[in-house]
Amino acid sequence: MIVITAPTSQIGQQVLDNLYDSKETIRIIVRDQSRLSPRLLERVEVVQGSHADMDILTRAFKGAESVFWLVPPNPRAENIMSHYENFTRPACEAFKEQGVKRVIGVSSLGYDFGKNAGLLSSAFAMDDLIKSTDVNYRSLRMPFFMENLLHQVYSLKNQGMFIMANSADRKLATCATRDIADVAAKLLLDDAWTGQESVSVIGPDDLSPNDMAATISRVLGQPVRYLQVSGTDYKETMMQYRTSEAWAQGVVDMAAAQNQGIYDNEALVAQRTPTSFMQWCEEVLKPTFIA
Repeated sequence: MIVITAPTSQIGQQVLDNLYDSKETIRIIVRDQSRLSPRLLERVEVVQGSHADMDILTRAFKGAESVFWLVPPNPRAENIMSHYENFTRPACEAFKEQGVKRVIGVSSLGYDFGKNAGLLSSAFAMDDLIKSTDVNYRSLRMPFFMENLLHQVYSLKNQGMFIMANSADRKLATCATRDIADVAAKLLLDDAWTGQESVSVIGPDDLSPNDMAATISRVLGQPVRYLQVSGTDYKETMMQYRTSEAWAQGVVDMAAAQNQGIYDNEALVAQRTPTSFMQWCEEVLKPTFIA
């Protein structure tokens, strides 16, 4: 039995797709099952509710051998660390009570950074909580998600630019969510691994925002530029779209950590996943842009 949390997320849906043809029994925890296709719903057992709810987790994890664990983002959360802990603490209790054997969690590169890294620090705290249970654990550690740029399609289309607080010429390791889902699905189907380790999921390209803009321009066939703004201005922009001050500050602090090289040491030695930024732009960003 495999349990999938956050099955309507970008990563969770792709994990489900990858598991669809397997022989494993699959159970999902979902608030709104109407967001999943009838095809997927026919394949899975559904526990409806939040995976921050201990009663829901107890039901969902009963008889489970492996769990895909993802804390969903909440841009309106008033405390980021509490948001992660409020999901993960009851899960840790349920892992132990229900005898879950293996957990695969979505975290971040840079665990040993040693300084505040905004949203990423909360992911590292999640790792520590799960590891404290002694469950067999694989922490999937990723850099900059290519899918982050999908939030800026409006700006790309109407202003010919995208905006972040990252240094314009500072290269970032990148990854596509499809590759994260592929690694996660393979681990979920493998019942041989034990212990607690991290698994880096890093695409083939290290790119600065200016590099990304050049690639996007080639793929879209029109000029796109990157605009670096101050952390203060970026925070204010996010808050205009009803992002909480705490979450906006977490994004700004994450960008500052990225500017300081939080991903660099692990990215140097990690094996690389297949999806290039160019491929992702052609197969994901461009169709979204056109639509």
